[in-house]
Amino acid sequence: MLGLRLFVQAGTLLLIARMLGPDEFGAFAGVAALAVLLGTLSTCGTHLVLLGEVSKDPARREQILPYAITCTLFGGSVLLGIYLLFCKAVLHEANIPLAVLLSIGTAEMLLLPLLSLPAVEHQALGRIARSQLLLILPLTLRLTAAMIVALWRPDDPLAVFGYLYCLTAFVALIVAVPTTPAPWPRLHTWRLPSQGQWQQAKGYAVLAITAAGPSELDKMLAIKLLSPTTGGLYAAGSRVISAATLPVVAMMQSALPRLFRDSRDQPAHTARLLRWIFSITLIYSVVLAAALWLAAPIFAWLFGERYDGIEYMISWLCLAVPGMALRIAAGSALMAIGKPWIRAGFEAVGLVSLLIAAVTFTYYFGVVGMPLALACSEWVMAILGSCLVVSTHRQAVKTVG
Repeated sequence: MLGLRLFVQAGTLLLIARMLGPDEFGAFAGVAALAVLLGTLSTCGTHLVLLGEVSKDPARREQILPYAITCTLFGGSVLLGIYLLFCKAVLHEANIPLAVLLSIGTAEMLLLPLLSLPAVEHQALGRIARSQLLLILPLTLRLTAAMIVALWRPDDPLAVFGYLYCLTAFVALIVAVPTTPAPWPRLHTWRLPSQGQWQQAKGYAVLAITAAGPSELDKMLAIKLLSPTTGGLYAAGSRVISAATLPVVAMMQSALPRLFRDSRDQPAHTARLLRWIFSITLIYSVVLAAALWLAAPIFAWLFGERYDGIEYMISWLCLAVPGMALRIAAGSALMAIGKPWIRAGFEAVGLVSLLIAAVTFTYYFGVVGMPLALACSEWVMAILGSCLVVSTHRQAVKTVG
């Protein structure tokens, strides 16, 4: 599944980037990043509640799904309105038509959050490959859509791809829902969460947006702080290094059900697993950063002549890779051991540091300011998050003892 996802993401990135050119691609990447960021709030954290509870007892799905679906539909609709207003008021430099924004927003704030519910249910039951296959399905359909647009060569490729963006998410949802072990609850059982259920979910809701923020906020800042062409080069390079950290994401997805089950009752097992996770993550990320630095000239050939200078951008972005990988591992570990608010806190610190560093570094260092700002933010979160994992787990061990 990891290999398939990497292939799909890389193929889509290359097709869209070459088709749109750096100016339009930077604009598209910025508004899509905002849609992804807001879309993480659509479920109001209920998908993570579903993951945690079903990992412990599969029968608990019947208590959670009825309000998880309702929260997703209501929250996604509200966020879609906010997204459209924000794009027109703040990200107007992107100059994306309203219909395209509506299509992207509907996919990221309604359809894909609904798709996450059957995906996390499979994950909670230990069906990691099947869970990832459902999440890869809309990406695969999106790759197909990009190939169609690239071969068709319409006058406005961004508009056509934007409409297909929504259609692919809808098709993926229709395919995913029937794969669950039991049917989704009937419409008349859908409801809003109780006060206690909302208290449980809201920490995960905050966590979801702070977790996605470091991966998406930089593309939005690039629209405002860099020229259209340079912003496009940065967005493409940033997508490259994000895709390269997928093995760490896959490892944490596989480990989450076990961490949820064992974190309270078997702290010794959890400590051993965490040591392995962080050791492997550090070694892999350092090797990956070196490999990407050496391979940077290849990306100039892959993206084409219009992306002249992308190898320079990727070389600087390599500084962020180890920090990014360790941040992913630390954040997932804190969530699984029952500390969502602590995770949200250290990731919020990272978002603030990214904002401050981006404004400061682009002013003093120009083009390389955004890669340096991203590296600064990722390393702040990596160090702070790792320290918090160690301290909170030690406290949990003392409590159990």
